[in-house]
Amino acid sequence: MYVLLHSGQRPEWNVRYTDYLSFLDENLIASATITKSNLNDYEFHGELKQPVSMMVEGRMRQVKYFVTRLGTIDSRTEELWRSKGITWTYEQSDSSWLGTVLTVLMWVGLFAIFLLMMRRMQAGNSTRTIFSFGKARTRTLADMTKRITFMDVAGAEEAKFELQEIVEFLREPQKFQRLGGKIPKGVLLLGPPGTGKTLLARAVAGEANVPFFSISGADFVEMFVGVGASRVRDLFDQAKRNAPCIVFIDEIDAVGRQRGAGLGGGHDEREQTLNALLVEMDGFEQNSGVIVIAATNRADILDPALLRPGRFDRHIVVDRPDVRGREGILKVHTRNIPLAPDVDLSIIARSTPGASGADLANIVNEAALFAARRGSDVVAMEDFEKAKDKVFMGLERRSLVLSEREKRTTAYHEMGHALLGKLLPNADPVHKVTIIPRGPALGVTSYLPTEDRYTLSKDYLETQIICLLGGRVAEKIVFNQYTTGAANDLERATTLARKMVTEWGMSDRIGPVNYNSPSHEVFLGRDFGHVRPYSEQTAQLIDAEVTRIVRELEHRAEELLRQNEALMHELVKHLLEKETLDGAELDRLIAEFNARAAQSNRHEPAAPTSPDGESPDTVAAS
Repeated sequence: MYVLLHSGQRPEWNVRYTDYLSFLDENLIASATITKSNLNDYEFHGELKQPVSMMVEGRMRQVKYFVTRLGTIDSRTEELWRSKGITWTYEQSDSSWLGTVLTVLMWVGLFAIFLLMMRRMQAGNSTRTIFSFGKARTRTLADMTKRITFMDVAGAEEAKFELQEIVEFLREPQKFQRLGGKIPKGVLLLGPPGTGKTLLARAVAGEANVPFFSISGADFVEMFVGVGASRVRDLFDQAKRNAPCIVFIDEIDAVGRQRGAGLGGGHDEREQTLNALLVEMDGFEQNSGVIVIAATNRADILDPALLRPGRFDRHIVVDRPDVRGREGILKVHTRNIPLAPDVDLSIIARSTPGASGADLANIVNEAALFAARRGSDVVAMEDFEKAKDKVFMGLERRSLVLSEREKRTTAYHEMGHALLGKLLPNADPVHKVTIIPRGPALGVTSYLPTEDRYTLSKDYLETQIICLLGGRVAEKIVFNQYTTGAANDLERATTLARKMVTEWGMSDRIGPVNYNSPSHEVFLGRDFGHVRPYSEQTAQLIDAEVTRIVRELEHRAEELLRQNEALMHELVKHLLEKETLDGAELDRLIAEFNARAAQSNRHEPAAPTSPDGESPDTVAAS
C-alpha cells in the first residue's frame, strides 16, 4: 500500500525499519522530513539519491520515496544523519486534527445507532421513552376495536353467571357488602384452547363501566433482568389509581409457572416476576377494588401460591360446550350470515361432539367460503357438511390417484368400521363413510352421537374398540393380509384398552386399582423424571391384560364380519361406485339386502345378525 503526499502526488512506500537501516549503511538517503505521529513516535519520510529495486508488499518495486516509523530521535541519531550527509526538517503532522475529528465522529455515530435501536424497539408505541422498559404495556377498553358483551357469548352459561356477578359487584357493591360479603380479588378462567376464555374477558370489559386493563403474560418477559417485576408493580400502580377496575392477564402460565430449581439451579427471571405478582395480589398492602381476571389452558403448571384463595378466589372452568351450547354458539356466529331453509343448526351441533367454540366459528366461516365459491347467495346445509368434513377430517385430496387394489383395500377397511357400527347396538350411529382421501387418511368413517357422553360404560368402550379394529379385520377376511392403514386404529384401541386396565378398573385380573402415572410435568419443582408407581411384575401383568382385551375384541369383530360377509361385499360395491355413503344410504342398502335375502330363502334368512341376536329390522334402524 502506498500513500500520496500532498506535495507532488509522489508515491511513498512503507518499508521496514531494517530497510531504513540498510539505506543508512549504504548512504542512499538524500533528505528526510520527520513528523510526530499519533502513536507518540516519529514518521521518517525519506528520499533516496536514486531509485532502488526492492521487494515491497510481495512485489519488486522501484522505490524512490519511503516512510518508516522511528521510536525516538535523540542527538546521537541526528549526528548519524549528519555524518551520512542527510538533510532533514521537522514538520507538524496535519493528521492530528483528523484523528480527533474521527474520534468525535465515532462516538456520535455510536450514540446515533443506540437512539435508532431504541426507536425501533418502541415502534408502534411512540408515547414511550427509552427509559420506559419497566412500564406495563397495558391495553385499555378504548384500544379494543369491537365492543363485546355477554350477548355475544354462548355455550358457557356458568362462567357467564360468575362473571356477571363480578360486574354487578363493581356496579353495586352495597348490594353484597350489606351482608358482609367481600369482592373477590381474582378470577381464574381454566379450560382447553378455543373455549372462549379471552372472549369472556372481553365481554366483561364491554359490560363493566369501570376501567379495564388488559395485558398478556408474555408482556412481562423482556430482554433485561428485573423488567418483569417492574412491569407488575407498574400495572398494579395504574390499577390502584383507577380503582375500582379490572385487570385481565391472558396466558398467565407464561409468568405464573410453578417455582422450582429444575436443572441448573440458577435464579429464573420468571420467578422474580411471579414473586412480584404474588405480593401485589395479596401482600402487605391491600388492593381494594382491583379485580384480577386471568386465563390459562395449563392450570397444572401454575404455582400453588398463585391459585390459593385470597389471590384467585374463584376458579371457573370454561370447558368444551355441550350440544345445547354448541347450538347456541352456532346461532351467535350465523347471526349475520344468510342461511338456506334446509340448514338445521341442531344437526350440526349434534354432529360436532367435542368441538370448541373456535372450531365451530371455523366451521361457519368455511361454510360461508364454500357457498361463495359456488356463487350462492345463501349458505346451505351441504356447505356446512363440507366445512365440517374439512375442519375435522382434512381437505379432500382428489388429485391423489390410488391404484385399483389400494382403492378396494381402503373401501373394505372403511366398510369394516361402518358395518360394525351398524351391527353393534352400543355403537354411535354411522354418519358417513368415504374413500375420498382427506388429510393424511385414505378414507374416513365418521359417527354421529345421539347425545353427549360424560361417563363411559365398559360395554361402550368395548364397542368402540371393536369398531376401531373392524378395518383391520375386514382386510384380513378379504385379502388375508394386513396393511399400514390400521396404524391409527391400533393406537387408539390400545390407548382405550390400557386406560380400561390402569385408570378405570375395568379388568377383573388387575382389579379396581389405578396404576396411572402422575400426569404433571417434570422439571417444575416436583420431579426430575416420570416415576412408574408399580413393580415390573405388575407392568407385565398390565401389558398382558391390555393384549388380551384387544385380541378378544378383535376376535369378536372378526366373527361378526364373517357372519355378514355377503352384506359387506354388497356395501363395498356401492361404496366403490359412489365413493361416499351417508348413514341413511347405508340403512337403505342394508334394508334392501335383507329383503332380497329373505325373499330368496324364506326358510333361512340371511339377514345380518348382531352379537345380541337382534332382528334385521333392528339392525337396519340402528
